[in-house]
Amino acid sequence: MQNFWDFSVWGLLNIFAMLLLSLLVANALKKKISFLQKSLIPTSVLAGLFLLVISTIFFFVTDGQVIYDTEFFGGNGAAVLETITYHCLALGFIASSLKTSNNQFTKKRSVEIFDSGVTTVSTYLLQAILGFGITLVAVNMVEGLISAAGVLLPFGYGQGTGQAMNYGNIYEQDWGFVGGKNFGLTIAALGFLSASIGGVIHLNVLRRKGKIVVGNKVNVPVDRVEGENEVSMSGSIDKLTIQVALMAVAYVIAYGMMCGLGALLPGMKSTIFGFNFLLGVIGALLVKQTLKLLKKGGIVKKDYTNNFLLTRVSNFCFDLMVVAGVAVIRLDLLKEYWGILLILGVVGLVFTYIYNLFVAKKLFADYADEQFLAMYGMLTGTASTGAILLRELDGEFKTPAADNLIYQTVPAIAFGFPMMLLATLAPAQPMLTFGLLIVFFVVMNVILFRRQIFRRKSK
Repeated sequence: MQNFWDFSVWGLLNIFAMLLLSLLVANALKKKISFLQKSLIPTSVLAGLFLLVISTIFFFVTDGQVIYDTEFFGGNGAAVLETITYHCLALGFIASSLKTSNNQFTKKRSVEIFDSGVTTVSTYLLQAILGFGITLVAVNMVEGLISAAGVLLPFGYGQGTGQAMNYGNIYEQDWGFVGGKNFGLTIAALGFLSASIGGVIHLNVLRRKGKIVVGNKVNVPVDRVEGENEVSMSGSIDKLTIQVALMAVAYVIAYGMMCGLGALLPGMKSTIFGFNFLLGVIGALLVKQTLKLLKKGGIVKKDYTNNFLLTRVSNFCFDLMVVAGVAVIRLDLLKEYWGILLILGVVGLVFTYIYNLFVAKKLFADYADEQFLAMYGMLTGTASTGAILLRELDGEFKTPAADNLIYQTVPAIAFGFPMMLLATLAPAQPMLTFGLLIVFFVVMNVILFRRQIFRRKSK
């Protein structure tokens, strides 16, 4: 019999309340403290750091007790936070993939979007090579470290909290990397800080040149809440409920694919379930295509997806993912790794900044600063971080940089998938993987700078 006063009933609710309350506190701090406003640090990261400070103090005051594993949070709150981080990554991508687009791109715009996707993958590879190179050297100096640990740099910087935790968990469970999940989550947190540091540096450079006034905000138009042929907002079922239901269908499809692939390839089960976000995108595309076919056949008369609501749900999922991912970091498990983590963080910041600035000036000369801010923000944090930096310079998103940020996902997934497979090979074959990453990086840059390279040859 269930007793409604038990913490087993309230634990999950208390965890969500804690996450959401921390977001409110972080938002209030950003409004009141000018330093935090100028830092451009995302509210979700600040909320996660706020909870991280509280949990760390609690850990040392109580002589080693984890605050999230207390009775108030149901006794297993840390595992719940990891689960929230894992699922919110996929749900955020699913919501974004369900959105519709009527944009017709010219050949020039299609090339720019393609180049943005290739830039994304090239930056992943650069981060992987640098991170891998550092840990290949450090593995003999730091106890508990594995040589492939540095491969978590592109997952933490380039793909964010969810993927950093996924691959850190694979390395921890399958290859004995002690504290692997926390290592990946900490890299992701350092990535967000790098986005803020590099973004502020670049914005200050632009301000000195007279190009912008930092903090000059403009209201950005959003998608319509209710389109011409969409289901009514006040119908027999709430429109938001429909969006969430479609997301659930897409995720169930993804879960079925993961179970099927896991049964076929039991040795790769951890890797397959680590790709929940990618299979979630495939599930969302299947749902979207099914709706199109039903509408074409006259079975469905109205449009059921709404871009405005899907964007809100996606942002909500990513906010929860980030705050939960940062909050669950256990600093005590990382005491042996701080030197390596700081080196990875600084190297990731500097080389991501330099490489993306070079690419933006060479390939996106018409809006180089806007492209740089969007891509650098995304490749050290998330797409939302890129949008935050871009908005400081291009408040109304008049340049194509915002669209590049959104639509580069397709070529990035296509070219980036082999790198994800290489990341699973890295612990078993470190030197082979390191060599393949370098070759892959060279190939990507030949594709990226194809016009400059082959034009010179023809001349």
